[in-house]
Amino acid sequence: MHEQDIEIRPLTQDSFAPFGEVIEKRGKDFIPINQGLTERYHALSLAQLSGEQAAVGMSIFHNLFATTVPFQVEMLERHPYGSQSFIPLQQQQFIIVVALPFDPTRPDEQQLQAFISNGQQGITYHQGVWHHPLITLEAHSDFLVVDRIGGGANCDVYHLSQPYRITATLAPQVEPL
Repeated sequence: MHEQDIEIRPLTQDSFAPFGEVIEKRGKDFIPINQGLTERYHALSLAQLSGEQAAVGMSIFHNLFATTVPFQVEMLERHPYGSQSFIPLQQQQFIIVVALPFDPTRPDEQQLQAFISNGQQGITYHQGVWHHPLITLEAHSDFLVVDRIGGGANCDVYHLSQPYRITATLAPQVEPL
């Protein structure tokens, strides 16, 4: 079967809203705290979780390999019992590949989308959103990950009916604040 191309586009809250939330301070209100020495950008994303004996956990994922564009995706995963957030710790760009459900057991492959974080944005996948595992453009980069810790099988994997090639017209660039 012939692979289909999916063009990477910039990550914005509006374009990513069906899949989750963009975690960024740009364009957000803040609360001055600590005698005016700190700006608090409050509740930019809220964790979701369900199931018994579950908690929200924070982990660091250390990426070992860089991905070069174009590349292929052949599978997606989802977490049915909780959201999952990725926040780059070194302001590194990363690529997000997502799809909404077609039915309760599989993603809608015809609506596969790809986004790129500018390195100053994190993301939260809504509970149950199909996504590709972490894709980074830099080796040895760290991400703060906030997700559900608890019992039950909280990772479903779906092998796509064909490979999809993720492409980019322009080289990814970090936007200044």
